[in-house]
Amino acid sequence: MIKNLELIAAVGENYELGKDNKLIWRIKKDLQTFKTITMWKNMVMGKNTYDSMPKHLEGRKYIVLTRQNIELENATVYHSKSEFIKNLKFNERYIICGGAQIYKLFIDDVETMFLTHIEESHEADAFFPQFDKSQFNSELLVNTEENGIKYKQYKYTRIK
Repeated sequence: MIKNLELIAAVGENYELGKDNKLIWRIKKDLQTFKTITMWKNMVMGKNTYDSMPKHLEGRKYIVLTRQNIELENATVYHSKSEFIKNLKFNERYIICGGAQIYKLFIDDVETMFLTHIEESHEADAFFPQFDKSQFNSELLVNTEENGIKYKQYKYTRIK
């Protein structure tokens, strides 16, 4: 487990995340929760997720993990998980924001996960990795519906 490392995602019934590098569901309240949870943190993501995001979300820093030898505007680029970990600042907070490969890379390292479980399934080409729920305490934060879409938001805290 890496201290100060969190994760945030919205997943469907089959752990689907997205299709064609886009979110499947756009739930206004969930996006507001994303903003609240990621504020003042370093958002860690892959290149495709970076490409799908607004180029600057106020109050947050972008960290992109990619094998490509590139520089990105408004982002710090690392080329491996180990390079990223070597550069962690333990007085800062980090949150994994996607995509599927980055979630899979860090799922066993995060201290806390904020997952929105959407009670629908949808065609997808990106999926959240399966994880052992017995390694986490879960706390239901929200159980609601928006525009006919039912969802629950959970906070999972790794058992030490």
